[in-house]
Amino acid sequence: MNKKSKPNPPYQEPTPDQPKLDQICAMAPATNSVGSSIGTLGRHLARRLVQIGVRDVFSVPGDFNLTLLDHLIAEPGLNLVGCCNELNAGYAADGYARAKGVGACVVTFTVGGLSVLNAIAGAYSENLPVICIVGGPNSNDYGTNRILHHTIGLPDFSQELRCFQAVTCTQAVVNNLDDAHELIDTAISTALKESKPAYISISCNLPGILHPTFAREPVPYYLAPKLSNQLGLEAAVEATAEFLNKAVKPVLVAGPKLRVAKAQKAFVELADACGYPIAVMPSGKGLVPEHHPHFIGTYWGAVSTGYCGEIVESADAYVFVGPIFNDYSSVGYSLLIKKEKSVIVQPKRVTIGNGPSLGWVFMADFLTALAKKLNKNSTAYENYRRIFVPPGIALKRENNEPLRVNILFKHIQEMLGGDTAVISETGDSWFNCQKLHLPENCGYEFQMQYGSIGWSVGATLGYAQAAKDKRVIACIGDGSFQVTAQDISTMIRCGQKSIIFLINNGGYTIEVEIHDGPYNVIKNWNYTGLVDALHNGEGRCWTAKVCTEDQLVEAIATATGVQKDSLCFIEVLVHKDDTSKELLEWGSRVCSANSRPPNPQ
Repeated sequence: MNKKSKPNPPYQEPTPDQPKLDQICAMAPATNSVGSSIGTLGRHLARRLVQIGVRDVFSVPGDFNLTLLDHLIAEPGLNLVGCCNELNAGYAADGYARAKGVGACVVTFTVGGLSVLNAIAGAYSENLPVICIVGGPNSNDYGTNRILHHTIGLPDFSQELRCFQAVTCTQAVVNNLDDAHELIDTAISTALKESKPAYISISCNLPGILHPTFAREPVPYYLAPKLSNQLGLEAAVEATAEFLNKAVKPVLVAGPKLRVAKAQKAFVELADACGYPIAVMPSGKGLVPEHHPHFIGTYWGAVSTGYCGEIVESADAYVFVGPIFNDYSSVGYSLLIKKEKSVIVQPKRVTIGNGPSLGWVFMADFLTALAKKLNKNSTAYENYRRIFVPPGIALKRENNEPLRVNILFKHIQEMLGGDTAVISETGDSWFNCQKLHLPENCGYEFQMQYGSIGWSVGATLGYAQAAKDKRVIACIGDGSFQVTAQDISTMIRCGQKSIIFLINNGGYTIEVEIHDGPYNVIKNWNYTGLVDALHNGEGRCWTAKVCTEDQLVEAIATATGVQKDSLCFIEVLVHKDDTSKELLEWGSRVCSANSRPPNPQ
């Protein structure tokens, strides 16, 4: 798709045990006027997905998408992963896109589309290119007065499309073959260029029809590189260098939009050159190397990791690269950051203090150029090292003392390496996982902007399917797990070997700390019993229930030892009030922001 992408492997015919597309179409191959084989819409879409890097497509079958699924199965470069419901299929495509750069899911019309909608909205908020493909009505039904099943009972078929317009960057309704090629390619390329989800609806009767616009092997296409306005880039670099070189103790803070700008490497170049201390915003964790010698932790206002917040907020200049300042990341709008001291670098724009704001300046270009203009200044980092005190050691425990959350995460920290990745669910895991120090090449993902509870089950499925070289360690609360638990069965079916820590504290703890009520208490499940039932003797799965540190140590040893090739599910029972101190502080501040009285009119 771009200059740096690896060349696509040569196309190989399906093996004897795979159905050939011609057999599926029940039509003889044809040849067009220029001598190339004529293909079908279904084959074109399948090959296009392979070309852009998709190897696994997450799906739920329905009568409108079944023929299309036949064509995806027939493509030897694609693996179809059947999920338990559309929401999880969307979450899995989200997790897959985080590891692979792009993801895809296939559902059926309206009942499937509206079910996956929430996951696609989350991918939109996190700037992830997810190709959401929907099997649509027969092309002959468009423009008629017919009422179809899977609709709300009106002859207008646009309800689903109108819903997706709000959460995708482009939409294509393919109900004729003449422009299908262009619609599909435009939707996919737009998703990649914008790094946002795309919606493609394909009429159920079209995938298998031979048509001259579809070559048997799609012509490769590429995305034109994005080029900064050179004069704007030079002006932004000069103004920023002048601003920062006058500062006494500047700092550098990474945000989540580093990913969409593909600027991680350029960020490290800048960090190496300038000598400033490096912090990450909470939603940027995992995007910059924490083994960098100047890394100081997570900047999250009042709930920052130790001494990081003080260094950032006391600086006389701060460079925020790709930030998102929302009520959660700002701890209820309580950050002590001043605009006049800030350089805000967004994917396409740079704003310096209260001064100039220069557009069409791309982040990676800007950071690389700025690195050559800054004077080295390690003053703020030296201040950090001067005041830093290592975290305290946990109090000595009694024999058979109930397990505490901080002890759990101490042991999770010891499990991390370059061959692992952490998936953190919305809730107290946000705060506990932020304190984990990520070794080199250790992956880390969570969904902070959208914050949809239950996201992590599907995301773990998708991420593990994409990153087969890593063992995923997922930290999930019991309340979140109850939303999306079913697709543990899909993980087992796919032979995944993730380790899931189910933190059972009896409710929606993050909600408790924002505003408590009886609605935050949930029905307790026998979680290990549930997973054993989902396992049902097929595939490799191992479960354990732990209440003490000794039991936890034994369970981790088993999960990383004799059961290292199994999906391991460890239910950790902790007290309902055992939370991180950061959640207590954050919850009270977010509660205060949520409960502000109306301004007088």
